[in-house]
Amino acid sequence: MNLLESYYAINQAVGISVTLLDDGGFTLQGCQVQVKEKQLHLEKKNIAISGTTELPKHFSPKLPVSLNLAGRAVMYKQLAGVGQIGTAEFAQLLPDAAMENFYIQHFRSADISFAAIIRRADADAWIDKIEQAGYRVLMLSLGPFPLQHILPQLNIYNEEIVFNGHRIIRNEALEWVDYHYSEGDALAPYPIKLDNELIDQVLLTAYAAVFQLVLSLKLEPVRASVAGLETAYEQDLELRQFKVRGFVVLLTCLLLLIGNYLTYGWLEDKNETLTTQVSSSAITTGVRQQLSGRIHRKKALLQQLGWDGGMHKSAWIDDIASLLPGEISWQQVSVNPIDDRESRNRRSLLFSERRIEIKGISPKIIPVNEWIARIKSRSWVKSVQLTSFNYNHELNTGEFTLYINY
Repeated sequence: MNLLESYYAINQAVGISVTLLDDGGFTLQGCQVQVKEKQLHLEKKNIAISGTTELPKHFSPKLPVSLNLAGRAVMYKQLAGVGQIGTAEFAQLLPDAAMENFYIQHFRSADISFAAIIRRADADAWIDKIEQAGYRVLMLSLGPFPLQHILPQLNIYNEEIVFNGHRIIRNEALEWVDYHYSEGDALAPYPIKLDNELIDQVLLTAYAAVFQLVLSLKLEPVRASVAGLETAYEQDLELRQFKVRGFVVLLTCLLLLIGNYLTYGWLEDKNETLTTQVSSSAITTGVRQQLSGRIHRKKALLQQLGWDGGMHKSAWIDDIASLLPGEISWQQVSVNPIDDRESRNRRSLLFSERRIEIKGISPKIIPVNEWIARIKSRSWVKSVQLTSFNYNHELNTGEFTLYINY
């Protein structure tokens, strides 16, 4: 079954039954049903409506109608079971009549075909009256034959079915074998129940007619072949299908729009977050670059000033002085002295980095070398370099300059 079938099927309708009397009069009954929670509910009913103009007082004109006609104007014939009633079969039923002047309903049970026949003029007159009252007639049935679909709901358990002038004879297999109609005769011998609800016998054909209209997508309705009503039924079904499918399309588009909106919102939030992160990163990078530049400039300034950190240089000087041999006289010590060559090249006052310069005198170079060896033994010393040792004849001793890198 189509998944959408339950949505475009007719779920609310009106059943109207008209019994044409021998004296030219009629009786008119009706009921309104609705499908709720997969069950058919009998909402309204009336067994004595004076005419079609009174119908809107009892049932909504917005609902489709299934009409059932019975009584004087309807002829009932039986013949051996056939697939359908065509021209040849109609000639057997009414040899002197023109088929195009009648509406024919065919109902087959076992090996017997039951034909219910009504003049088009008589049926059209009632269809027109109901439509003039504001209703849309979608289906026409004749006689009691639509009851075949509702018999399982009725408290009828024997082979013979009698109600409101109709007498249906069935065999043991509950197949229809004979039918008779007699106005004012053949009344139900006991109250009839529809499931657990009492229903007047005159309402049975109206209920059976509307039952097969509402469930027309699930069963084969017993109905007269009326081209105009069949077209109206198909158009009504197509319109319902169009509305349901249109709703599904709109709902799908709406869901897609909502999905796109949510996705766009998520991406927008993500983009804003990333933009914020990029901006923050850019700001952080800029700040880091500024700080790096400031640090570099301050380092360069400290370098120019000859400052090389909080090292205990006075302690180191005491340390190397304690290693001084007795033959050496210490005349001058400088920490990070001026770098004459770099100062001349850059035309700016520059200091040596991490260097101690010592000047002194010693009659011989041997004590100087011994002192250098002692200084190298210290862990804080990286290198010791004797840059000059010159003998001064006036002073009768040697003059030396020593660089200690730390």
